[in-house]
Amino acid sequence: MLTIFSKNNCPQCDKAKAHLKSKNIEFTEVKIDQDMDKRNWLVAQGHKSVPQVYDGDVCIGGAKEVIAKFQ
Repeated sequence: MLTIFSKNNCPQCDKAKAHLKSKNIEFTEVKIDQDMDKRNWLVAQGHKSVPQVYDGDVCIGGAKEVIAKFQ
């Protein structure tokens, strides 16, 4: 299952989620503006922007990479 780290009012986050939904790909969403522990974890991984999409422990990337991977 995919996990999308996102935040409110993020057009790129919305774009990635909409694309996955259009392909019927299930995901879990973690809003980093509502969960500081998850935000701190994401920053510790070296990320500076959202969305960041993970497949298990492997980071796929942001919206652009998700769209390219799941055509």
